[in-house]
Amino acid sequence: MKFDFHTHHERCGHASGSVRDYIEAARNNGLHMIGISDHTPFFAASEDRPSLTGSMAKSDFPGYIQEVLALKKEFAGSIEVLLGIEADFLPEHLDLYREVIASHPFDYVIGSVHDFAGIGIYDSEYWESLSPERKLETKNLFYDYIAQSAKSGLYDILGHVDSLNRYFYGYSELRTEAADRTLKTIADSDVVIEINSSDDNWVPDGYFLERAFHYGVKVTFGSDAHEPERVGEHFEAIGKQLYDIGYREWAVFRNRERFMVPIER
Repeated sequence: MKFDFHTHHERCGHASGSVRDYIEAARNNGLHMIGISDHTPFFAASEDRPSLTGSMAKSDFPGYIQEVLALKKEFAGSIEVLLGIEADFLPEHLDLYREVIASHPFDYVIGSVHDFAGIGIYDSEYWESLSPERKLETKNLFYDYIAQSAKSGLYDILGHVDSLNRYFYGYSELRTEAADRTLKTIADSDVVIEINSSDDNWVPDGYFLERAFHYGVKVTFGSDAHEPERVGEHFEAIGKQLYDIGYREWAVFRNRERFMVPIER
């Protein structure tokens, strides 16, 4: 079975193409399941859309739900379309997000850390300004946020875990016991992590995935595609990497239920 659970589209302001474009690209690429998982609005903000490139507007959210559900019916029989969402982990607003998400028929929810303790995951200049000791503290703090997101019970999938490896030079060389503590928390919370193939720089890396396998952490796949032509990108190669590590199955979702399917070599 070929699938992709992490895709965006034009509503979020930093991706191109319509929802239909991503579904058609997935079908043309031989996928059996395609998840649409654009960014939630900033529900706690007073403005309809405080960032034109950060997420969809609150006023766009009902249309997003309706469109994906309609396309799910339209494409039934040729490809299974799943209604997903990517929700930032915002500890101070968990109850609000929990209430909104519970009121819609999502097939799965991705939880992602984009900011932690006022630090943005893309802020490489901030990282470069830190001493080696502060870099390690920052990495440990990031892992703490990941662990908190796992324990929240709000998410089915944790998105682009260890994403700092893409933007913070030397991040992967900083070994810390916090990684193992976080992976144990993820396993105990029974939440899945995705292998994210965006930008041709997969995260988590092989070392982290080997530790994840050791702790029994379940995995799935998401391209994090922001252009339709990147849907399903590197699916087979990532499956091979996981198989070589020792994984024999990965997770798919439907109606907030998880099903394990074989990794095909």
